[in-house]
Amino acid sequence: MFSRSAYFLFFQLIGGAIGWWQEGVWGALVGAGFAAWGWFALDLWRGSRVLRWLRTGDLSAVPQLRGMWGEAADRARRLLRLAQAQVEKNQARLQEILAALQATPNGVVLLDAQGRIEWCNQIAAGHFGFDVQRDLMQFIGNLVRDPEFSAYWAAHDFSHDVILQGRDSTPAHPVRLSVQLFPYADGRMLLLARDVTALEQADAMRRDFVANVSHEMRTPLTVLSGFVETLQTLPLNAQERARYLSMMAQQATRMQHVVEDLLTLSRLEGSPFPGLGEWTPVKTLLRRCEEEARALSSLLTRHQQRPHTLQFPPADVLQQAGEIAGSQSELQSALSNLISNAVRYTPGGGSITVEWQPQADGTAVFSVRDTGVGIAPEHIPRITERFYRVDRSRSRETGGTGLGLAIVKHVLQRHGAALRITSTVGKGSTFSVIFPAIRLRSAEVPEHSL
Repeated sequence: MFSRSAYFLFFQLIGGAIGWWQEGVWGALVGAGFAAWGWFALDLWRGSRVLRWLRTGDLSAVPQLRGMWGEAADRARRLLRLAQAQVEKNQARLQEILAALQATPNGVVLLDAQGRIEWCNQIAAGHFGFDVQRDLMQFIGNLVRDPEFSAYWAAHDFSHDVILQGRDSTPAHPVRLSVQLFPYADGRMLLLARDVTALEQADAMRRDFVANVSHEMRTPLTVLSGFVETLQTLPLNAQERARYLSMMAQQATRMQHVVEDLLTLSRLEGSPFPGLGEWTPVKTLLRRCEEEARALSSLLTRHQQRPHTLQFPPADVLQQAGEIAGSQSELQSALSNLISNAVRYTPGGGSITVEWQPQADGTAVFSVRDTGVGIAPEHIPRITERFYRVDRSRSRETGGTGLGLAIVKHVLQRHGAALRITSTVGKGSTFSVIFPAIRLRSAEVPEHSL
């Protein structure tokens, strides 16, 4: 401020001196007046430059001035830079938050106080079919037209979620969404959408599993309790007593098989995957499978006129099949299960063909083909579910627990193998297992053959 006053006085003195030199005292007064107005005009011009710059806010065009206006421009420039840096910092933080919301597995929608969409992530766009650009600032109720959501919005009770049907939901592949609104600052709301399809399916599977286990155990228990009551209350001769005890033993064996299969599934799900350190000859596995299959076939067709025709790979093919890595007991169980199923569901006189076919890419295909009753197409996707049976009465007649193919599926998944099923009702089925090349190796050539 002192320098500003000094400049003003300096301008007046110079103007007065020039006027005195020209016109004396009167000239000095006029010269001082003109100098004052000149200084005022120059100061106004300098101030207008600072004002124009402040209106644009362009930090690259700061006017280069001295004095008070120069200091004011410099201080304003510093404040603008600090404000700009803070804005950039806040913007970066906002982008980080939005990136985090974008990365979340849940759908996120930010709504203003009127329920219009301010922002949403890609998951939410997929859940509800939003267009991120087109639907910006659209009312959420116009885009989510589910009656359940409309009632939820109208009730203004957001203490709980609401379950909606997903946009891509179909009868074959239902999609269920858990949607909840969370109010926050100034009446805005955060909408969270979570895909709970897997949870609902798991819950349904758990209920079905409990119901199926209860059903499987209740039937033989009912039979056993009835036979026990009969033995306790009725006088029976030795032949009748032996018949009842035989039927009781059958029901007890059935319950034992169910428990053993459940324990097997539990062990498979809770143990680590088999490594590549244990190698078993394919020949050994299939020979044991053949022995079990022929014994089961003889048992099932002992009262029939024609037995099954069983065909297994010849010895030279098995010798060249090499070895397979994994748990021998698990692999034996899975392969034997597929063959025994073919035997159980093929009437007497039918044929069961077992093959082992190495592929050019190093994989190998184990297949079991039968001429049995076949499976309808709608049953094939679910046939490996626990306790799922195409024909419950026939499954019980043949001694099945409904868990065999579930065990097969888990064993194959643990060994990196894939199961393929093709079937035609009345003509038979083919169950094929594709083993990965990493779990196969060729047979070692004996030294004496070199």
